[in-house]
Amino acid sequence: MAKYVIGIDFGTLSARALLVHAKTGEEIASCEYKYPHGVMDEKLPNGKKLDIDWALQHPQDYLDALARVVPRVLKIGEVSKDDVIGIGIDFTACTILPVFKDGTPLCFLAEFMSNEHSYVKLWKHHAAQDKANRINDLANERDENWLIRYGGKISSEWALPKLMEVMDEAPEIFEKMDFFIEAGDWLTWLMCEEAKVNACCAGYKGLWNKREGYPSKEFLKQLDPRLENIYETKLGLPVYPSYTRAGTLTERGAKLTTLNVGTPVSMANIDGHACLPAARITGPGKMLLILGTSYVHKVLHSDEMPIPGICGVVEDGILPGFYGYEAGQCGGGDHFAWFIENNVPYKYYEEAKNHGMDIYAYMRQKASLLKAGESGLVALDWWNGNRSVLVDADLSGLVVGMTLRTKPEEVYRALIEATAFGTKTIIDNFKISGIPITEIVAAGGIAKKDPLIMQILSDVTNMPISVVHTSYASALGSAIYASVAAGSKLGGYDDVYEAIGNMGKVDDFVYKPNPENAKTYTKLYEEYKLLHDYFGRGGNDVMKRLKNIAKEIN
Repeated sequence: MAKYVIGIDFGTLSARALLVHAKTGEEIASCEYKYPHGVMDEKLPNGKKLDIDWALQHPQDYLDALARVVPRVLKIGEVSKDDVIGIGIDFTACTILPVFKDGTPLCFLAEFMSNEHSYVKLWKHHAAQDKANRINDLANERDENWLIRYGGKISSEWALPKLMEVMDEAPEIFEKMDFFIEAGDWLTWLMCEEAKVNACCAGYKGLWNKREGYPSKEFLKQLDPRLENIYETKLGLPVYPSYTRAGTLTERGAKLTTLNVGTPVSMANIDGHACLPAARITGPGKMLLILGTSYVHKVLHSDEMPIPGICGVVEDGILPGFYGYEAGQCGGGDHFAWFIENNVPYKYYEEAKNHGMDIYAYMRQKASLLKAGESGLVALDWWNGNRSVLVDADLSGLVVGMTLRTKPEEVYRALIEATAFGTKTIIDNFKISGIPITEIVAAGGIAKKDPLIMQILSDVTNMPISVVHTSYASALGSAIYASVAAGSKLGGYDDVYEAIGNMGKVDDFVYKPNPENAKTYTKLYEEYKLLHDYFGRGGNDVMKRLKNIAKEIN
C-alpha cells in the first residue's frame, strides 16, 4: 500500500498544501487557502488604524487554513488519512506572536483584541527598526562575536527587536504573555502538545548558535534589565533541528488537521529554507533563489565565513553537515504587484481584456518587447526596505531616468531589472567573501510562471538558472521533512539526504544568459551600484529623512 506525506507552506497571503507520495515525491494533490484577514498593515479587524511600517496577521487564519487544506488535499487526491505517515509545515519568518502557556494567543482575548501588539508580527513588520538599531549599536560597542554571523547588522525583522517593541510599547502584553513564539513552532506545539523551537528560526531569526547558544545575559542586561533572562523565560523553549520529528498528533492535533492521532509531525521550518531539499541542493556551489513576495537566497558551505550583509549563517540550519547561509531582498513579487495595482492605466486593463489576457500577462508581454537598456531607466529595489546587503528597513524605492515619454511597461521592466541587480549584488558579495556560486536553482511561483523575470535574472547575473519542478517548492520541502519524521518503519526515510534524492525534482529546462543583454546589463549594473551606495551607505540619507517627515505627520 502506497504511503503519503503532507507539506503545508504558510506564506504571506495564503497557505498551500501538497499531498506527496512518500517514496517517489510524486505530487498527488494540492490546494490553497487565502487568509481572510490577509496582511493587516493599515488597520486591525476592529478598524483601529495602524502606523507606518506595521504588518500584522491574525493567528486564527492559520488554524482555519490547517483545518481546511488537509482534508481538501486528501479529498482531491482520493487518499485515506490512514495512508498518511507524516505532516510538515513551513512558515515565513520571523513571524511571531505572544501566547499564554497553554498556547492561546493574546489577541483571542477580548481585553487585548484592540491592542495591535497582541497579534502576529509578520516577517515584514518593520516598526521595530529603532530597537534593532539599539541592539546593533550595543553589540558593536561590546564587540559581540555573534553579530558577524548576521552580516554585522540585524534588522527589525528579527525576533528580539519585535519583542523589545512589545516590551516598550505594550508592557501589559509583555507581562501577560508566557511565550513569544514563531508561528510555525506555535502550530506544531498545538498539534503535538510539545512546545519546541526549530533550529532554523532560532538560528536565523532568534540569534541562537549551536555551540554558543543565545547572546549573553550580560549583553541582554545592558541592553535592558528586563531582558536579562528573556531566553530562559519568554523565548526559552528547547531548540531542535528542523529536519527532525517534533512529535506526533495528539487528539487536539488530530482535530486541527483531521488526520489520525499518532501521525508524526516534523519540526517547523522557515519557508525559504524548506525549498532547498525540493531543489535537490545537497552541497556547496549552487544558490537557491526563492522568488515570491520577497526574494530569498540560500547557499550551503562547509565552513563558517564572516560575510557582511547576510541574514545569517547557521550550522546545520538547513541540512546536517553544512553551514547554511541566507540573504534576501525585502521586495519581490509584492513590489511588482504594487506597480500593477497602482500605476497601470485603465486603458491597459481594457487592452488586456480585449486580448484575453490578465494584466500581469499583458504587462509581461509589453515589457518583453523592450530591449535591455532601451528605456534609459534604472531603479533601486527597495520598496520594502533592503534586507541584503545593506540591512536597512528605512530605505525606499527609486526610479531614475523617467521622462514624459516613459511608458508603464518601461518602468515595470526597470523594477524587474532592479530586483535582478539586487540579486547580483548578493551573489557578488558571497563570491568576494569566499563562497563560490556557479549555478542558480530557482523556486517559487514567479520561477514557474514568469519567463521574462527568469531570463532577465539569467542575463543580469550572467549565470544559468534551473527551476524546481514544482510550483509548491516549500510545501514539497516540508513534505520531505515529514517523510524523515515518519522514518523508514512507517514508509518514510531515516536519512534526509536519501529523502531529498528520491523526492526532490528540478526541471530539465535551463535559462541561459543572452550575451548581448548580459553586456548591456553589465553597464546598467554599474549605475545601479552607484545609486545603491550613494543612497544606501550614507552618501545621502534623504530616504530616511522623508520617512521621518511622514511619521511626524501621520
